[in-house]
Amino acid sequence: MNLLKAAATVSGFTLLSRITGLIRETLIASLFGASAATDAFFVAFRLPNMLRRLFAEGAFSQAFVPMLAERKLQAEQGNSEQARVFASRVATALFWSLLAVTMAGILGAPLLVWLMAAGLEPSAEAAAILMTRWMFPYILLISMVALAAGVLNTWKRFAVPAFTPVLLNVAMIAAALVLSSRIDPPVLALAAGVMAGGVAQLALQWPALKRIGMLPSIGLNPFAAFADPDVRAIIVRMGPAVLAVSVAQLSLVINTHIASRLAPGSVSWVSFGDRLMEFPTALLGVALGTVLLPSLARAGQRSDTGEYTSLLDWGLRLCVMLSIPGMVGLALMAEPLTALLFHYGRFGAHDVAMTQQAVLAYSVGLLGLIAVKVLAPGFYARQDIRTPVKIALAVLVATQLMNLVFVPWLAHAGLALSISVAAWCNAALLLRGLLRNGTYQPAAGWGMFTLKVLVAAAAMALLLVLSVPRFDWIGLQASPMLRAALALSLVALAAATYLGALLLMGLRPRQFMRRD
Repeated sequence: MNLLKAAATVSGFTLLSRITGLIRETLIASLFGASAATDAFFVAFRLPNMLRRLFAEGAFSQAFVPMLAERKLQAEQGNSEQARVFASRVATALFWSLLAVTMAGILGAPLLVWLMAAGLEPSAEAAAILMTRWMFPYILLISMVALAAGVLNTWKRFAVPAFTPVLLNVAMIAAALVLSSRIDPPVLALAAGVMAGGVAQLALQWPALKRIGMLPSIGLNPFAAFADPDVRAIIVRMGPAVLAVSVAQLSLVINTHIASRLAPGSVSWVSFGDRLMEFPTALLGVALGTVLLPSLARAGQRSDTGEYTSLLDWGLRLCVMLSIPGMVGLALMAEPLTALLFHYGRFGAHDVAMTQQAVLAYSVGLLGLIAVKVLAPGFYARQDIRTPVKIALAVLVATQLMNLVFVPWLAHAGLALSISVAAWCNAALLLRGLLRNGTYQPAAGWGMFTLKVLVAAAAMALLLVLSVPRFDWIGLQASPMLRAALALSLVALAAATYLGALLLMGLRPRQFMRRD
């Protein structure tokens, strides 16, 4: 399997997901603005998303995928049924556990909303509680989707899991357009879209599992599933991972709570800024992490240290080459991109300025955020989850200490800046850990490679510094097509400048080709 091609496949579908996600956010901004009602939706949506990362995509996947890779290796050696039985028992335990969590979340919605955002206005708080109850079953749906994605990625079927998030965006867009004028308050249409999207994602994944003979069966007896030694092993391995993800989610809860106590709209400004930042983060970091984890797990099982360190080096070089221009682009294109995507309808010039500040602060940490997606699998694939947990705890403390400094100074943008600086700390500590335990040994040529990337990024930055201030991006609201053409032309020209400079300095795409 060509890993660069696999990463490009994941990245391509992730690009489609992020484009539809940006369309979704543009529509939300236009229909609802950065208002108390929008704050309520983002708070309510954040709760099931937080649990999804806690129970599904985060801790669960980190424990499940390496063990599933072991069963796949056994299946290749003749025991073809063992992997499917293992997946079925895990699916049973996951389903019944999350059904209980869902019921508890629906009943405890008022307390959860208060803990997440006690500063909401009374009407917004009531809307957040109602939408939390509507959307909490999404955690059950998306967790089963995450299990299916783990299986498909282990079987090197990357396309379907990468495409699946598009369905959530499409469902939310359709619900906003069709239901917002027929429901009161209109923002409830978004909650309905989330649930429809969860059903659609699961409906796409399940047939894909059947095609590879790995469709799990969910049993009616959860106690039998929990009695299985393999399921218990996953639970034990999930313990440190749950703590690690909990630390990250606790930081998110604290930041949301702080934002809810700032000016109305602050939660939305940070969320819209986060959406822009997540575009390159998901496009690069998620794609690399998705492809690397199964490959690293296989190299670890074979005790192939050379392959293990080579995979990490390959991922880190791609990370540096692609994320540094992303940092420069986000920082210097913050105003035109924010105006292009959100400056419509009820989203005014003040909202553009506030969101732009968040985007600028997030851009500082882009390389760190993406590097974590590459470095963390270096620990997970060897089933070392304790080290990332210790690092995550230190980063949580550092983030909140930085909030004490940055938020009084920069308000909502201070929250984004704290996350960015903390991401650099997280990545640096993970890298140090891999270097110290000998898991990763950098290949030769890093100095010259980094210099070439920085020179190319500087050429791109010069272009943007000279070009972006020439246009009145707010005034161009009256000519949206012209604004879109100008902004996208600058993005394309900046990318061409960067890639052209790299080519002139001798970097070629074939240098990043590798097979697994």
